[in-house]
Amino acid sequence: MNPHDLDHTILHHINEKARHLEDVMSSDVVAYFGQIHPQIFRVFRNFIEEVKSKSARKDNTLSIVLRTPGGSAETTERLVTVVRQHYATVNFIVPDTAMSAGTIFCMAGDRIFMDYSSSLGPIDPQVMAPDGTGYVAALGYLDKVKEITGKGNLSPADVVFLRSLDLGKLALYEQARDLSIDLLKKWLVQFKFKDWTHHRTTNPGAPVTPAEKEARAGEIAAALSDHKKWFSHGRALNLQKLQELRLDIDDYSVDDVKRNAIRGYNDLLTAYFDRMGVPFHLHSHLTDSP
Repeated sequence: MNPHDLDHTILHHINEKARHLEDVMSSDVVAYFGQIHPQIFRVFRNFIEEVKSKSARKDNTLSIVLRTPGGSAETTERLVTVVRQHYATVNFIVPDTAMSAGTIFCMAGDRIFMDYSSSLGPIDPQVMAPDGTGYVAALGYLDKVKEITGKGNLSPADVVFLRSLDLGKLALYEQARDLSIDLLKKWLVQFKFKDWTHHRTTNPGAPVTPAEKEARAGEIAAALSDHKKWFSHGRALNLQKLQELRLDIDDYSVDDVKRNAIRGYNDLLTAYFDRMGVPFHLHSHLTDSP
């Protein structure tokens, strides 16, 4: 078989899986796989505009199948502006992992769908390295500075470390941390807690006040940004850990229809693009290119 014909056949099956998932989710469906990087913003904006313009659905709902190692919180904020401009309801589906900035991205959703094997990550902000070679996790650096400056007696190694500090870089890391926490808190209240109107466990049936929503968002943000709690930027926070933080997640583990539709689309799509060695891709059956 001609390799081009094989690719065409695979993409045809992927598009069919995407259409089926749209029917199951009652929404447009797009896939976002790769890092959240400033350079992808225009591509993402144009992609979402094309999907919205070509969709015949009346749901005004978008489901984003997300797999990302993280990236820029500033870019995440811009991506949220795009999807919220075009859709009244935005849901996130995380079949595999969405780390750091990907976790923040999910908090801008009305609902988050995961199963027992899915994971989000701590919201350790990532800042572009000075030489532009990639992103650096900031919280470990800030925690080390805090630890050393809190000591009564400094070792020679501590003195060398403090003398080497770049105050501009330190300020940049602090700003990235504060922005990540601020976005998470704001989006939880604005979107995730939008339909949380009455208590279900503590004082069941009592109305939920705006102050209570803000307090809950603050607790979740503090826990997700606690580097000492999770020990590692790459720590996987599964469904159980997230529920222990009192974050409401839609578990599709025992929903055969959703699970089969999500995995049928995600697994085929990721296997295809991983085989092609493509580090970043957006997919919708509505667009001209995969």
